[in-house]
Amino acid sequence: MLLSIIIPAFNEAENIAACIASVTAALADLRHNAEIIVVDNDSTDNTPEIAAALGCRVVHEPFRQIARARNTGAKAAQGRYLIFLDADTVLSAPLLKEALRLLQTGRVAGGGARVEFAAETGFFARVLLRFWQAVSRGARYAAGCFIFCTAEAFRRVGGFDEKVYASEEIGFSRRMRAAAVRNGQKFVIIDQPGVKTSTRKNQQIGRMVLTMLIIALFPPAVRFRSLCFFWYRCRS
Repeated sequence: MLLSIIIPAFNEAENIAACIASVTAALADLRHNAEIIVVDNDSTDNTPEIAAALGCRVVHEPFRQIARARNTGAKAAQGRYLIFLDADTVLSAPLLKEALRLLQTGRVAGGGARVEFAAETGFFARVLLRFWQAVSRGARYAAGCFIFCTAEAFRRVGGFDEKVYASEEIGFSRRMRAAAVRNGQKFVIIDQPGVKTSTRKNQQIGRMVLTMLIIALFPPAVRFRSLCFFWYRCRS
């Protein structure tokens, strides 16, 4: 198995079909075996049924935590390469091909991509997006909506930190970057093509900013699910 695409999902009935359709289309020209794994993070809607009907392998993770869901998917994965994709995000064929090209050189352990919104959004959200794009590019932080890596590198750094309920992709990026350097490799952020994610979080931008402010002023907040309420109360 060359590639495993892992999609963690909690109550994603509204978005999961479009996400899976984009992955299926992107895989159409791939000459190697690939699998799509949807990690049902204890959904109360029909997310897992939709994913199964669309031919995905569905695994269940009962503990509500993004890092745990991603790690559960990675444990079930059989691919040499891993891609973590959020359920409200779409994968394009050019981005998939570029990620695989980089991994197959042997010089890249993993990375992320420039994040773009799939639809028009407000001014403040666009400012926050531009800020994140600059930080991601400069510090080489992969956004959680799209992360790619070799399975070997993933295991080497121990996967995502299950002691935190948010910003697990930042810690993962730091550990991957350091491990890549020690192994004579790189951790890269693909600038073009980017990855498109939904604007739904921007509908609760006040709550998002408040949560980010709490974490900025009190970094240990990421260890408490109640303080990371933006990510865990967006959908019920």
